[in-house]
Amino acid sequence: MSASERAAGARSWLFIPGDSEKKLAKGIGTAADILLIDLEDAVAESAKPAARATVAEFLRAHRDQRDRLWVRINPLQSGLALHDLAAIVAAGPGGVMLPKPRGRADVELLDHYLTALEVAAGEAPGTIAVIIVATETPQGMLATGSYEGVPRLAAMTWGAEDIATAIGAIANRDANGAYEFPYQLARTLCLVGAAAAGVPAIETIHGDFRDEAGLEQVANDVRRAGFRGMLAIHPAQVEIINRAFTPSDAEVAAAREIVDLFAANPGIGTIGHKGEMLDLPHLNRAKAVLARVGAA
Repeated sequence: MSASERAAGARSWLFIPGDSEKKLAKGIGTAADILLIDLEDAVAESAKPAARATVAEFLRAHRDQRDRLWVRINPLQSGLALHDLAAIVAAGPGGVMLPKPRGRADVELLDHYLTALEVAAGEAPGTIAVIIVATETPQGMLATGSYEGVPRLAAMTWGAEDIATAIGAIANRDANGAYEFPYQLARTLCLVGAAAAGVPAIETIHGDFRDEAGLEQVANDVRRAGFRGMLAIHPAQVEIINRAFTPSDAEVAAAREIVDLFAANPGIGTIGHKGEMLDLPHLNRAKAVLARVGAA
């Protein structure tokens, strides 16, 4: 399986600090569909050189799981991203997470960097896939619909912390704990932008890893809205996310019933079923449910 194929069906994307051999070892044994090994926020700047070496060694030791092992590099504008890529590309990550993109040009530049480093490492150009955190800069928020056809792009996610800082917010949630309007907009722009680009949208983190009920609620809500997976910050969140983003037996049965109904009535555009009129969008959604079962 390629990294892009893995991303298409991935439900849980688990962050692991790149400077912790203990956490890396624990992460590889989880049921997370993708491990996001972090060289950005989870690693202090003074520790980044050592973390790069640790991550490269870990990637080499687990080449058999390459499609599952992705690395969050530092932003291109930080001056650290090329150092990250030079250290890890030859070790063979399945994919790279690009934080704080300012738009399409940043992802295209990342593609150029990766291509050069893949060729230098004897890899086929385009092997390493990319997920972007699309809403962490004001420019990125305004560019969420610009990524159709960008090389390597396999998924899009969003974040509410960096963009809150960038626009001068005091907080990004209201008194009830719900995201304020600008961050609800960020979520929506990510979802629609991912659809425009033809890649899965991945929900951001649920920061309180002890709040299992809240995590389950969020995961179920965003899956209904169209998200295909979710970021995790703790191994305890993985099982809940995997369950939430796996269609239930009842959903699968209902979807199969709709697909079979249309198959039994070829040439009919609209069919009455259980008091509801079904047409092509209902059929396509039912097919998508069955496709997700196969991917999971």
